[in-house]
Amino acid sequence: MANALITPPKDAPTLVQVRELKKYFPVTQGLIFEREVGSVKAVDGISFEIQRGETLGLVGESGCGKTTAGRTILGLYPITAGSVKISDIQVKNARKEDMQILRRKAQMIFQDPYASLNPRWTVSAIIGEPLRVHKLLPDDKARENRVHELMLLVGLSPRLINRFPHEFSGGQRQRIGVARALASDPEFVVCDEPISALDVSIQAQVVNLLEELQDEFNLTYLFIAHDLSMVRHICDRVAVMYLGTIVELAGKDELYENPLHPYTQALLSAVPIPDPKKGRARQRVILSGDVPSPLNPPSGCRFHPRCPIAKAHCSERTPEWREARPGHWVACHEVK
Repeated sequence: MANALITPPKDAPTLVQVRELKKYFPVTQGLIFEREVGSVKAVDGISFEIQRGETLGLVGESGCGKTTAGRTILGLYPITAGSVKISDIQVKNARKEDMQILRRKAQMIFQDPYASLNPRWTVSAIIGEPLRVHKLLPDDKARENRVHELMLLVGLSPRLINRFPHEFSGGQRQRIGVARALASDPEFVVCDEPISALDVSIQAQVVNLLEELQDEFNLTYLFIAHDLSMVRHICDRVAVMYLGTIVELAGKDELYENPLHPYTQALLSAVPIPDPKKGRARQRVILSGDVPSPLNPPSGCRFHPRCPIAKAHCSERTPEWREARPGHWVACHEVK
């Protein structure tokens, strides 16, 4: 199911354009003579735009394709079909020089701060590597001074510059990852569930840090997460992803207060509410079955096998991606 382009206000500059993006992973059989027997449709025709300085949230169940989408947008995975444009650079088939610029202007903060840092490198080497690769500073002394500045920026003491990742807590490691992402002075940052591996007590600290850095450097974020309450706090708009497609996209308040797609309603009904009375009064939407395999997705609407309001035509026709309300897009036959 392909998603039409979501157009931001005319007076807002657009930094990222994603159009009909697809990422398929081939599935093969045989040990010696491998043959392709199908493909996993991890991302299957998604489209959106992100304005400069905006944070777009991308949410959905585990395995829906969120992380694959983020990595494909940055060119870490080759694009199967569709296009991605960041600033003025087309990611697909980009020239070597353009890709070098893209690597500097578009960065990623990875989910696991334990796996994303080289355990054999010191903090100085980890944060300083983008400065060295992109030749942003003339000598080692200038790079060391810049690493000191970046460490202070993310709340780490420069006295720790020669320590190794295993000597830090999870929250400190993620701050190192943030500093590394900022080292090349990027415009666009993909935050791939940057707080999911952290203790609840320090998740808010990292999110607040990301917000402060965005305000200071006018950063643009694609914030991938499954914690819907945190997404509402940090994002401007939210896209809901299911089995490789986007089923709903709207401003955060509009989406949370008036969800239209049954899948979005089910996700939001599971978000804890601090008020016990409101929590008991709220009606939970319980979905039956499991998420289908992206190797063989359902026909028609991909959500129809689990949808509580599905009709016969839902399994036959792909729902149209349409603007149900101003700025509120949805793909569902039954939403009027």
